[in-house]
Amino acid sequence: MDSKEKFVMVKNAFANIVRGSAAAVVAVLLPPFLTRLMSPDAFGAWCLVLQLSAFVGYLDFGIQTAIGRFVAHTGASGDAERRDRVLNTSVAALTSVAAIGVLGSVALALLMARVFHQFPSTLLHDSRWALVLVGSSLAVGLPCSLFNGIFVGLQRYEIPAAVIGSSRLIGAVFLVLILRHGGGLIQMGASVAAVNLASYGVQYFLYLRIGPKVLFSPRLVSRNAFKELADYCLSLSIWSFATLLVTGLDIALVGFFDFRSVAYYAAGATLITFILGLQNAIFTAMIPAAAVMEVRNDTAELGRILISTTRYGMFLLLGSGVPLLIATRPILSLWVGRDYAEHASLILQVLVVANIIRLSAVPYAMLLIGTGQQRLVIVSPLIEGFSNLIVSLIAGKLFGAIGVAIGTLVGATIGILCNFVYNMTRSTRIAVSKAIYFKQGYLRPVVCMTPFLFVVPLGWLLSSRVESVALATTLMLFGVWEIGLSSGERQRVTAWLGLGAGVRAGART
Repeated sequence: MDSKEKFVMVKNAFANIVRGSAAAVVAVLLPPFLTRLMSPDAFGAWCLVLQLSAFVGYLDFGIQTAIGRFVAHTGASGDAERRDRVLNTSVAALTSVAAIGVLGSVALALLMARVFHQFPSTLLHDSRWALVLVGSSLAVGLPCSLFNGIFVGLQRYEIPAAVIGSSRLIGAVFLVLILRHGGGLIQMGASVAAVNLASYGVQYFLYLRIGPKVLFSPRLVSRNAFKELADYCLSLSIWSFATLLVTGLDIALVGFFDFRSVAYYAAGATLITFILGLQNAIFTAMIPAAAVMEVRNDTAELGRILISTTRYGMFLLLGSGVPLLIATRPILSLWVGRDYAEHASLILQVLVVANIIRLSAVPYAMLLIGTGQQRLVIVSPLIEGFSNLIVSLIAGKLFGAIGVAIGTLVGATIGILCNFVYNMTRSTRIAVSKAIYFKQGYLRPVVCMTPFLFVVPLGWLLSSRVESVALATTLMLFGVWEIGLSSGERQRVTAWLGLGAGVRAGART
């Protein structure tokens, strides 16, 4: 990978960080308002509405991701005709499933009382309308996702990052204003729907100004393009279905077994959304770059990228997750209040561990998608998804909300084991040793973060919280420098710091 390609990849990753940061800001700053302006039942109903309406997004079947890869691939090969056929066929497919999304939202709204027997009758009418509004707006967004896919394929990540990030921030502000002025679930749903529709309009406008000249015509919808698209998206659809089993049903399962715990489970899961969004936002930028390297058949470079990005991803996961494990109750108390801290602390701790394990494989998944090898890895996501669902159903019935969280932990553990034992032997376009991948990508970051797991809890027991955190931080930074970074990375950091010192000295002179 030359310097220009590295710059583009870093730029795209930064754009995704901005996009993920907007989602993170919403995930962190919005719940304190909602939990204080809504009753636990109303907050739980709203979270359930959001998860049920999010089912519509799974009807994408991975087509937006496929669009990004096909645009990047055809851009490298210069085959504009193939690109146009794929894009027109994608629009036709997404428009068809959008109608299913609208009908599905209405059906789910009508079935709410039958599925969730403990659902408060006073909230049922408003929740149904909110679900129809939000779900239908997401359905309209399915064909409009074409534009984001094009921008991703062009490696112009900053465009969807700006649109989606700003729409989330604006939508959060509207929700708070609605609640502060006495609005309810219907007004909240209408607000989310309006912001969604406005963002689609902005995406289309930017595509007209910046996007490539794609010929849109029904005549370009072809059976061959559909077969090519379906072949690529089949495995992505299976991945999407597995994701639905892992993260798309948890709040609904809690609502089925114990509706009164939905609000508390959702509060913990929201912080996980922060970690998930940041991880996916950063590493999605790998897909187009991996597609270009796949065209060059550069398997060794793909292997090196896998090791380094997994290591960086583990640092990100541990850096965001370990504080939540150590200071769970104080963080939740400060964030959403003591009542939520009392009921959600254990749930959050289990979910944090589960998602550190599960999300450690995100860089590998992105490289699989970029190199078109995701079709080789369809068994393990289903194993993880169904094991998650089965354990969640059994443990949820026995233990309630914490049982559903335990299901996520069990599924994540099984999934990562399948990744090492089964998947990596099949993805031959990524040349990497499993032993080196584990040692460099997983073990080094874990060793660097161990001071927080031992020093900080001991310091809290001895009433030396500030001192223990300072000591753990010092030991962690030393470990990151000596163990976490390679010699080449240390040299680059040293050179950068030396350059920065020179610039500062020149400025003083």
